[in-house]
Amino acid sequence: MSPRPHPGREYVLTLSCPDIAGLVHAVSGFLVRNSGNILESQQFDDRLQARFFMRVHFDVSDPDVDLEHLRYRFGPVAEAHGISWTLRDASTPTRTLIMVSRFGHCLNDLLFRCRTGALNIEIPAIVSNHRDFEALAESYDIPFHHIPVTKDTKPEAEARLLELVRELDVDLVVLARYMQVLSDDLCKELEGRAINIHHSFLPSFKGAKPYQQAYERGVKLVGATAHYVTPDLDEGQIIEQDVVRVDHSLDPSDLVTVGRDVESQVLAKAVKWHSESRIMLDGNRTVVFS
Repeated sequence: MSPRPHPGREYVLTLSCPDIAGLVHAVSGFLVRNSGNILESQQFDDRLQARFFMRVHFDVSDPDVDLEHLRYRFGPVAEAHGISWTLRDASTPTRTLIMVSRFGHCLNDLLFRCRTGALNIEIPAIVSNHRDFEALAESYDIPFHHIPVTKDTKPEAEARLLELVRELDVDLVVLARYMQVLSDDLCKELEGRAINIHHSFLPSFKGAKPYQQAYERGVKLVGATAHYVTPDLDEGQIIEQDVVRVDHSLDPSDLVTVGRDVESQVLAKAVKWHSESRIMLDGNRTVVFS
């Protein structure tokens, strides 16, 4: 595991803009003028859309240069080149609210990875429409919020969720097998900061018991997809996907077990990359500097 970034000394700059000459020079010049040293740099030219994407992880040797100084000084550079950008302290954990229903494998995996330091996230709350994992939340000393959802109470439930997001200063919402469809308004409110996980049988096997349906059709691949949440159900920008080969010897319960493993791994990667500012939106696609 790579060492943790030094608080107040290491930063991550991400940017996107029209692809024009001189962008790398402009960024490197900014870093030189502010005692910056590049630790990792990745870039991508989307030639079809004529857009440029870049992620730079750097440290700063001058003790008088902090995050606010850097943001202030990069402003004119961004304005001159039409750059959309973010600049953050690399050590700051991403405040992540996790939502779950009655399948706890992804929740349990994220909690363990957070506890062991594999994810640079902070979990201020777990939200569920059931109480199945209240004890698990308590074992990690994380506040558990039971927010039941029915057809009649859905507006109130979503309003309460948004209250928590704002009160707890949440950066990211993770739907760790949360089995409720979010309203269009809530999806728009959380745009770019809510991640969902689902099995990759969609759209082939929709509805209840997808693994039973997969078994009956004799599938040979079990997979999962992590994507950003949008009003179009399960059609948000894809962050990560993976598959595992299976065969005729596995019964439906075996497929469920395999599916849970791949879902957990794919979701963990998506959360890690988001928390490290490695994902950038490119229309309906993502640029992932993994």
